[in-house]
Amino acid sequence: MTVTVLAAVIAAAVGHPAWLVVLVALTVVAGQLSIGLANDWIDADRDRSVGRSDKPVAQGLIAVGTVRTAAFVAAGVAVVLSVFLGPVAAVAHLVLVAAGWAYDAGLKRTVWSVVPFVVAFGLLPVVAVSAGPDGDWPAWWAIATGAVFGVAIHCTNVLPDLVDDAATGVRGFPHRLGLRGAGVTAFGALVVAALLVLGGQVSGTDPVRGVGVALAALGTVVVVVLAAAGVRLVVRGLASRTLFRLVIASSLVLVVELGLAGARLVG
Repeated sequence: MTVTVLAAVIAAAVGHPAWLVVLVALTVVAGQLSIGLANDWIDADRDRSVGRSDKPVAQGLIAVGTVRTAAFVAAGVAVVLSVFLGPVAAVAHLVLVAAGWAYDAGLKRTVWSVVPFVVAFGLLPVVAVSAGPDGDWPAWWAIATGAVFGVAIHCTNVLPDLVDDAATGVRGFPHRLGLRGAGVTAFGALVVAALLVLGGQVSGTDPVRGVGVALAALGTVVVVVLAAAGVRLVVRGLASRTLFRLVIASSLVLVVELGLAGARLVG
């Protein structure tokens, strides 16, 4: 959901017509659905072995074959919808989805597990900004913000599952850092993302002024405060869903800031 909202906000912020914003959102939803379903299908045995109660496939409520078919159908829909975004956005989205599938297929178990997140989130602004006949390229700082944000999401997502993952042989990038290392990396990445957004808004040929500067600075301060709270929990060794909520809260602040950036998101 965070990915779709972010894509839609960016698409709307740069002035795309409503129909194109909706198309961007639907395309991203289809891609993310395919990635999520592929993950449930590929990880069915692993999830079953650790008793994942939040996974219907692991509980036997849905057949693995059904989920596998649904994953490919969703991927097919994502491919078709991508074509209507225009060549630049289409290629970017297909690479984004491929990165997600590569993670599901095995990269999650390696030190390179962070790469699909960097690629996918880094390309998200390209999908949203470049959609349409003009194919405008996003500002460099928007791409950098997405890539850094991907690091934060990846590190935070695995924190509650470190024990289960270790038991089933998953040794991705965050797992090798450990609880504290991954947590500090996640919140540090959020701060970097906030600083990139702030820098992107106050620099360039059309920087924000007056109230815009105050709002941009306020957003950055809020993210820094939330990150500090998260680091405090991590240092104390508390891997709870509270960490994920802090990341979501920080993400929402960043989404608002990106929305306020408007046309500055275009390179």
